[in-house]
Amino acid sequence: MAKNVVAIVGRPNVGKSTLFNKLIGRRVAIVDDTPGVTRDRIYGDCEWLNHKFLLIDTGGIEPYSTDVILSQMRVQAQLAIDSADVIIFVTDLKSGIVASDMDVAQMLQKSQKPIVLCVNKCDSIGEPEPEFYEFYNLGLGDPIGVSSIHGHGTGDLLDAVVSHFPKEPFDDETEDDVIDVAIIGKPNVGKSSLVNAICGENRVIVSDIAGTTRDSTDTPVEVNGTKFNLIDTAGLRRKSKVYDDIERYSVLRAVAAVERSRVCIIMIDAMEGFTEQDSKVAGIAHEQGKACIIAVNKWDAYEKDSKSMDNYRKKLMNDFAFMSYAPIIFISAKTGQRLDRLFELIKFVDEQNAMRITTGKLNDILAAAEARVQPPTDKGKRLKIYYITQASTRPPTFVCFVNNKDLFHYSYQRYIDNQIREVFGLEGTPTRFIIREREEK
Repeated sequence: MAKNVVAIVGRPNVGKSTLFNKLIGRRVAIVDDTPGVTRDRIYGDCEWLNHKFLLIDTGGIEPYSTDVILSQMRVQAQLAIDSADVIIFVTDLKSGIVASDMDVAQMLQKSQKPIVLCVNKCDSIGEPEPEFYEFYNLGLGDPIGVSSIHGHGTGDLLDAVVSHFPKEPFDDETEDDVIDVAIIGKPNVGKSSLVNAICGENRVIVSDIAGTTRDSTDTPVEVNGTKFNLIDTAGLRRKSKVYDDIERYSVLRAVAAVERSRVCIIMIDAMEGFTEQDSKVAGIAHEQGKACIIAVNKWDAYEKDSKSMDNYRKKLMNDFAFMSYAPIIFISAKTGQRLDRLFELIKFVDEQNAMRITTGKLNDILAAAEARVQPPTDKGKRLKIYYITQASTRPPTFVCFVNNKDLFHYSYQRYIDNQIREVFGLEGTPTRFIIREREEK
């Protein structure tokens, strides 16, 4: 089930970023007393009452400002509002209602999204100050008093936010029936062309759903009896190429698309080759533990000889060394080359991402690995791995119980990971290792 998206909006300097940091539990947004410090939209994971959601911090809205930066921040905030399921409208008790608060309130009412009115800087505990009640004049329902610095009232605020989330029963069967596939990459690598090429296949059943709440295009398709949902995202550009806030918004779209997908297709332009931005795009999927495929598009236009594919593959494996598990496929959205194979690969890596291995088999592999290469030692003390077990899937996550965490170096973890992959494959999926220390009996 997709995560809900919650946007924090308001005029500049009312404490949005401080509230954002308090809600996600760590200092991510830049906080400063100067209005307009937050120019990029910043996002973070938040959890409350078993609800996980994506929280977006936005730059302040100045509805009628002619300042170039402020006007761009207004566009940026509007995009966040469009993509949000619930909006937290932050106001300031100390300054009271000002004209731009009324203008922002009208702007939010037009969005017809659920709005939670937050009155920030209510720093005293107990009965609210008389000025608090004037915020009813905004016509957005009961205001909630909050101190973003001290944390007072944030529980009530989050209660109000999650009350607007859809109360859909979690349906495992529905989720397993459809494979959500995010198509990510730089602009102009052929992401939309790939979706269009798939839709053009006669044997594919297609229905289009454009403009979903995550501001990406969902295309449900059925191929050979398996249902897929293709999520086409805006391309990610390098920071230096980002000239306005509309472009910056594409990062959020890609993150949200990856978040709700099970498989990510990382598209590369065969003519342009690997770039640093491709690595960053792939890193988003890798960090979130998604099944991944590297698809080299426009292969029909690439000048080839008998060794071109092998040479290109070797170079990409070196470029994507941090995700050597990801299979590489050479396709052409224009000609439809290898699209059949692409769907087979999506199914395959999705199964690998959901693989569960018994504790007995894992410990057999561990014993054989330790016999082949002894665990490392430091100052006469040797690492002992008591046992290993799988804690979860998507991605496969293994818990190792050891005598000393510091002795379990990354290189030996990598070795154990490679031994597990040698037996079970786990192609197309990252793995996670959690190291638990336990005293010797």
